[in-house]
Amino acid sequence: MSATAALSQILRDYVAETTRALAHRHVFHALSPYRAYQACFLVSYILVQRFLIIPFFKQYPPKKETQLPKPYGRIAIIGAGLTGVSSAAHCISHNFERVGGIWRDVNNTSALQLNSLIYRFHPGVLWKHTYPTREEILSEIKRIWEEYKLKPRTRFNTPVRSVRREEGTESPGARWIINDGHDGPFDAVIVTVGTCGRPKMVEFPGMPRTHWQDEQEREDKEMEEIRKSDENTFQGTVLHSSELDTAEIENKTVLIIGSGASGVEAAETALAKGATKVAVIARDDKWIIPRNTFIDTLISAQPFGREMPLSFVWEWFIRTFHYRDLKDLSPANLGIYEGTPVVNNAFLQHVREKRIEYVRGDTERLTPTGVRVNIRPRGTKPGDKPSMRRELSGDVIILATGFKRPSLDFLPDDLFPEEYSRPDLYLQNFSTKDWSVLCTNSAYMNAIGTVGHFHIGIYTRILLLFLREPNARPEESDMRLWVNTVRFVKRGARGGALGFFTYMELVIWFLTFHLFRPDRLWWILFTMQGWGVPIRN
Repeated sequence: MSATAALSQILRDYVAETTRALAHRHVFHALSPYRAYQACFLVSYILVQRFLIIPFFKQYPPKKETQLPKPYGRIAIIGAGLTGVSSAAHCISHNFERVGGIWRDVNNTSALQLNSLIYRFHPGVLWKHTYPTREEILSEIKRIWEEYKLKPRTRFNTPVRSVRREEGTESPGARWIINDGHDGPFDAVIVTVGTCGRPKMVEFPGMPRTHWQDEQEREDKEMEEIRKSDENTFQGTVLHSSELDTAEIENKTVLIIGSGASGVEAAETALAKGATKVAVIARDDKWIIPRNTFIDTLISAQPFGREMPLSFVWEWFIRTFHYRDLKDLSPANLGIYEGTPVVNNAFLQHVREKRIEYVRGDTERLTPTGVRVNIRPRGTKPGDKPSMRRELSGDVIILATGFKRPSLDFLPDDLFPEEYSRPDLYLQNFSTKDWSVLCTNSAYMNAIGTVGHFHIGIYTRILLLFLREPNARPEESDMRLWVNTVRFVKRGARGGALGFFTYMELVIWFLTFHLFRPDRLWWILFTMQGWGVPIRN
């Protein structure tokens, strides 16, 4: 959607709502200053994107769909989701040819966990909302895909089974053959399979057969035997959180197993679809921070990427002003810089209003009428001795158990030697064995304020720099040294040195990448901003 169309839509929506309010004699709502402020904010938000961000940072797309006449090289991008499309657009706008997500497996109501201003997966994106839903995200992905003439360069329904070095080449800087080599050799590979693949269906005793079962049984025969011998199976419906769009849950009691981002969103979706009662079973407590661009940016601006002596200040602030009377729901033994937080404003209020019940404990089994839970007090760990057992009754059980981590087994094993596998990679995304293999957004574990931001373009342009400038390329020893240095600096960090990072830490990585190698300084405006090296139309 163009900026003009987006602005027109905002104006039409504002006028229509005002007219409806006046027709029903809701004068205070019609003349509400807050509504006027919201409309003005959205108008300003679109204008900032259209006249400040896009003109200064967007790279020009090719004029034709035909192959570039004189490309600098060929890059294979494995994955055609958000990161893959963005990486491809960056490649082609800088005169590199290419051949190529998880949003297909979430609900239409799923929205960004971050403000969209810091979730610009490509400079050409134009968001209409500060927290757009799945449909707007998919629409922008498709628009970028079409604008940068990526359709003839994309191979859909093509499972990548193997990536091997072309005969006569070796790492670092090998040339790569994908599958049977039909598309010819590539100068580099960008893996954008992400960290979330197919929905994960965790098995519990008493679970009835679901349509996911055929695949699950191949992976776990033992649970099938448990199910066959168990006559006390749940009599209601069991769904994964990604299936809520079509779920019939109006006037039903919904039990949600899982308290992460998908569990919180599932609870809100269930209420929106008319559920009479919702209970969220939390195996462990997660940090829930407000959807506030200013606060979220400040939290992600911590440069050390781990818990520090003053991190308790942020934790106190969130507990005092966001949790307020629900401080007992905040983690007791998990720092805010030790795991990806849930970004949400409404969940805690639903708990206050008794619309959502928060139950901390371990799910023991499904019963004919619901779920049996081992209740644990705050501060205990999953599996600790329960304080009591409780059976929750419900009509529908939602498994908010996340998604399986996609495998990289199609890549050569030697690209990820012992101690240098995900997430312990060079700049956290490059194989330490070969700089020509980039795993954008496929290696991280936990972070604050990062996924989908400008770093997709920065990582892609660093790879393009390596392809264009041999003197800027790192040796294998340099890449391992970088990982070892981060390990030393962040030794003792929960989950490992690269298991969690902040966006400010990521910026520091990019700056030191240039500052410690003066020969790369000439390229800093290209890698960081995308200026220079235009497409040859």
